[in-house]
Amino acid sequence: MIKNGIILFSVIGLLSVGVLGCDKFNPAAKKKAEVKIDVQPVTVEAKGPIVAKINNISIGLDDLNAEIAVYNANVPADRPELKINTKEQKVNYLKNEMVRRALLYQHALDKGFDRNDEVKQALEKNKRDLMVLQDIKEMAKGISVTSKEVEDYYNTYKDQLKEPEERQISEIVVLSEQDARDILIQLLQGGDFATLAKSNSKSSSAKDGGNLGFIKKGKKSAQFDAVAFSDSLEVGKISSIFKTSDGFVIIKLEDKRGGRQKPLSEMWDDINRGLVFLKQQQAIEELIGKLSRDAKIEVFDGEIK
Repeated sequence: MIKNGIILFSVIGLLSVGVLGCDKFNPAAKKKAEVKIDVQPVTVEAKGPIVAKINNISIGLDDLNAEIAVYNANVPADRPELKINTKEQKVNYLKNEMVRRALLYQHALDKGFDRNDEVKQALEKNKRDLMVLQDIKEMAKGISVTSKEVEDYYNTYKDQLKEPEERQISEIVVLSEQDARDILIQLLQGGDFATLAKSNSKSSSAKDGGNLGFIKKGKKSAQFDAVAFSDSLEVGKISSIFKTSDGFVIIKLEDKRGGRQKPLSEMWDDINRGLVFLKQQQAIEELIGKLSRDAKIEVFDGEIK
């Protein structure tokens, strides 16, 4: 079943963990392969109207808004008050975050950290990872699915795309089959299910007249689900006796809800995103397979401790 969040950029997000993390330089590795990287301070052109200047660094309005958008996207859903929306909040963010960060960056440059081996190695690694991300993004742009592919997927899997069904079940659980037979006879003769559950059931639900409330598949055992969610069990009817690890069981279907078949119009966007994601994954795997066949790859697993 395809869920809302399945898009290529969930994969890109996983890769970006490596981009955002700065692994420390391994001195032992440096002895084996010295990497010469000439890093010079880079002046990044400000995007949009200039909203701040810190010596030779300019910050554009687009830069500010883009960074705030990322910040807002990471605010927990239950803390909406933390989001930055007003002009005053944006000014405060600019002053307290971006300006202060620019000052620290300039201070680090003055101390020569742009020539530090750890920084050089991290920059080279981040450059490599960012190029991979850009390559994946470019590849994703040209991938789409047709209306027929969406319709075919829906028609093939529509039963699995139903809303989860819940059923209100009452149960009577006893330890012997004979006790279960005696109770079933009383039920068939018009006995009250809740009363018989309270006086006979060994389950913790006995105090509630056997009522388990609304449950989904998976709440109980597979044997229980097979009977409780059977299409042949109608609301208001009782089941035959069946055995589980808890004992011999009789259930009554009190009510049911959910299980609605969503129309294609409701599922279209989800299915489209999911199929695009699958095609993108396939394209990436095919590319990696081709590159692997054409490349000389050596893995020195003996060096791995």
